[in-house]
Amino acid sequence: MEPRLSVGSVPTLAIEEVGRTFPGVRGGPPTRAIEPTSLRIADNDFICLLGPSGCGKSTLLRIVAGLDRPTTGRVLLDGEPVTGPGAERGMVFQSYTLFPWLTVAENIGFGLREKGTAPAERRRIIAHYIERVGLGGFEHHYPRMLSGGMQQRTALARALANDPKVLLLDEPFGALDNQTRALMQELLLGIWEADRKTVLFVTHDIDEAIFIGNRVAVMTARPGRIKSDIAIDLSHPRHYTVKTTPEFSAYKARLTEEIRIESIRAVEMGA
Repeated sequence: MEPRLSVGSVPTLAIEEVGRTFPGVRGGPPTRAIEPTSLRIADNDFICLLGPSGCGKSTLLRIVAGLDRPTTGRVLLDGEPVTGPGAERGMVFQSYTLFPWLTVAENIGFGLREKGTAPAERRRIIAHYIERVGLGGFEHHYPRMLSGGMQQRTALARALANDPKVLLLDEPFGALDNQTRALMQELLLGIWEADRKTVLFVTHDIDEAIFIGNRVAVMTARPGRIKSDIAIDLSHPRHYTVKTTPEFSAYKARLTEEIRIESIRAVEMGA
């Protein structure tokens, strides 16, 4: 299902027949990670990319981020080709990727300093996002002094502080315990409901995809391609209790079957 776009409009993000093949190792055969696949993401949309392990989700996200190049096809942002990393795309990884020698405030403000934001404005933005992610009182702490959830809040605040047009997240909560993960999902969803950033979120967790996404794009087993694009028609603001509703259960049943089919295929193919 394509997102609803007005006639003649350009999607914020367009993945057009993107494929990726990696060269063989030591003369071995090449590996097809992604078959040519397409996806259109409208402004302010929140799409979760869901699929079995090894299906190419993270590879596709890295291509969108400009950290890898497609073998075929292209990615367009506001109609312009993506040829490398850019400040208009903020990236959050599963590993926290914080600078260990910088404090929470310094990590959040790193990108602002690099692009020459005036010190007073930088301090204002840092303070704003520290409050948004609930890190008040930890401004001068170093990453080693923080829990995993607090480190990931810092990483999220750092990405948001640069005011990117598109937020890209690669299983950002995968290393967290279940309780912290659930709270981080609520935090991110609340930020999206307030700011309406365009978001592409990679996950292998079905409940997570349904709870935070407006659409769930399901990928096949490797070589991956997008096989279905499912609209999640759950109202906003979205409370965590939605997870116990019949509507949520219906989406979960459908997506569980889709992922199960692909997981079986992956096993049969030796992926």
